[in-house]
Amino acid sequence: QVQLVESGGGLVQAGGSLRLSCAASGGTSSRYSMGWFRQAPGLEREFVARIGRSGLSTYYADSVNGRFTISGDNAKNTVYLQLNSLEPKDTAVYYCAAVNQLFAGVRSSDYTDWGQGIQVTVSS
Repeated sequence: QVQLVESGGGLVQAGGSLRLSCAASGGTSSRYSMGWFRQAPGLEREFVARIGRSGLSTYYADSVNGRFTISGDNAKNTVYLQLNSLEPKDTAVYYCAAVNQLFAGVRSSDYTDWGQGIQVTVSS
């Protein structure tokens, strides 16, 4: 099991950028596939992006492809999500997730460990 702590959220104007960080402890992040999800009020949690073990392979939801970038730093046991060209519809609580396997899927049930979530608010 790995503990995950997100940081870097906040309030930003439309068109702006943020970088979210997810620091992992209690495990070796290079063994884990990591994902980012988000949940807006009244909506179900949705997949945003994922990166395979040791940075192998990335995959994005269509809604963020080309605007968001997921990356990892194994030396720091940290995964990042760069959010560019933000839109009000990106407003949500963003969650980091992990699973100890080579690749992870796009469903919440594919992941075993979760962070507490961090708020991202995009104003128009």
